[in-house]
Amino acid sequence: MSNKKTNMDITTLRHSTSHVLAAAVLEMFPEARFAIGPAIENGFYYDFDLPRTLIPEDLLILEEKMQEIIKANYAFERAEISITEARTDFEKLNQNYKVELINELEKNGNKKVSVYKSGPFVDLCSGPHLNSTGEISADAFKLTKISGAYWRGNEKNKMLQRIYGVVFTSKAELKNYIHLLEEAEKRDHRKLGKELDLFHIDEKVGIGLPLWHPKGALLWRIVEDYWYSEHLKNGYELVRSPHIGNRILWETSGHWGFYNSSMYPPMEVGQTLEDRQNNIKPKESEEFLLKPMNCPFHVQIYNNNLRSYREFPFRWAECGTVYRFEKKGELSGLTRVRGFTQDDAHIFCRADQVEEELKKVIDFILHIFKSFGFDTDLINVYLSLRDPKNKKKYAGNDTGWEFTQDILKKIATEKKLNFIEEEGEAAFYGPKLDFKLKDVLGREWQCSTLQFDFNLPERFDMTFINNKGEKERPYVLHRALFGSFERFLALLIEHYAGAFPTWLSPVQVAIIPISEKFNEYAHSVETQFIASCIRTSVDNSNESLGKRIRLAEKQKIPYILVVGEKEMTDETVAVRKRGEEKKQEVLKVSEFLEKVKKEIDEKK
Repeated sequence: MSNKKTNMDITTLRHSTSHVLAAAVLEMFPEARFAIGPAIENGFYYDFDLPRTLIPEDLLILEEKMQEIIKANYAFERAEISITEARTDFEKLNQNYKVELINELEKNGNKKVSVYKSGPFVDLCSGPHLNSTGEISADAFKLTKISGAYWRGNEKNKMLQRIYGVVFTSKAELKNYIHLLEEAEKRDHRKLGKELDLFHIDEKVGIGLPLWHPKGALLWRIVEDYWYSEHLKNGYELVRSPHIGNRILWETSGHWGFYNSSMYPPMEVGQTLEDRQNNIKPKESEEFLLKPMNCPFHVQIYNNNLRSYREFPFRWAECGTVYRFEKKGELSGLTRVRGFTQDDAHIFCRADQVEEELKKVIDFILHIFKSFGFDTDLINVYLSLRDPKNKKKYAGNDTGWEFTQDILKKIATEKKLNFIEEEGEAAFYGPKLDFKLKDVLGREWQCSTLQFDFNLPERFDMTFINNKGEKERPYVLHRALFGSFERFLALLIEHYAGAFPTWLSPVQVAIIPISEKFNEYAHSVETQFIASCIRTSVDNSNESLGKRIRLAEKQKIPYILVVGEKEMTDETVAVRKRGEEKKQEVLKVSEFLEKVKKEIDEKK
């Protein structure tokens, strides 16, 4: 069912606490200059220009000062004053960042602004706020970290110091959140990626460009093989496209015009190094761009033939690597990179097929998440609609938008999705459903998306011959299940804390011979397992038995098999299952094989 975004009470609490932080900073640094301090998910931050660099110990001092301000129970008093009066007041206080904001408000036609006073502290703010600082629970907030932040997010401006904090309505909620933070640190895919030898990011290669190690690449392949098999079962055909495309393609699609700030610069070919150094334009040259998206290639495959209404729908899927120049400060492990593989698909269909295709995609999305062990009840869906007051910024006509928005809402309702309508959040080319997955720590991640596109059919003049023998435009649906392999694998690593279910584990079984006398038997067991497609490794290093077992446990391998004299004689293995290290079960090799193969086939 559809929900409205009504979280004003908690947002007010968070924003009010940011003002208390600013008041505490002013006590500690009377010469401090303030920038902005908004509410964010779980908490707040405030940016400051300070006389010295903060250290972690400062946060404890500031927390104590904040508790004193809360206990003082200062009222949050709102006043509306003229722009001129506000500018004069904040100039006297030497608050140049506030003065800049006031000047900007004046340029936008504002004649008055609102300020809030709590005790001796006054801030430029539109509010709202709590009635008083005493409404904040003194034991339900915590300052969490310090970071740098450019004023207005512009690298040309001064670097400020940003203090982050969290606040809740009770001490119990704060305690639970701190527990989740500790758990998040344990599960951090960057930390686990190093410990499990899955991937790393190397500055010599380029930030935002992950290098996958053998175990990580194998994990990727396992996920990708499953992705391909499920798509073929669900009526998709596979296509492939190059990593670069002629600039003309991207001009036609509109990406070069609307999206070039996130694209890598053109590569000109046909010019020698000497020509470049002397700035000589070659007689014949071409310009190519690294692809930021796969869709124009799929459209060109469609346009390669004349299409009939009888052929529809076309469901074309590709795991295609794309490249986007994300800002350095926005990069984060595998969740935000510059080169990533989208699990893209484009569905070209007639108007009478749209509803059925949308239903199939939604079912497919939920099936995929269940297969990987995610709770689909924790998926939030966002229905992004166009801004009805600013229709000019969108491609397509009213009829198309009304049809597609209504049908997305209808199907989301029929499928009983927990969806939220967001006006003005649609892409310029069409409305969409975004599926955001909540992980085990309650964090929300953008993964699957399902989008209509009015832009590409028009720009590339896509048509088919309908049942009346006339040309008609097809409907184009963009669709991704993982969003990107990199982000999805990061979620998998953190969801399982690196302890993947057996079917996903890069190494499913570790065989450890008690001594070198049993190496031959260990390798003969390994040969049987590999023949049955069980991913197996033998550790016959010179380390002690205990150390080798601990190493396999640290690698989170699902099964550790110890073999010695008795196992070799009886053709058995001593089985230690991950999570049940104190138990040991002795099984015939054939019995264990049957058991583990069943577990893998059932994807438990």
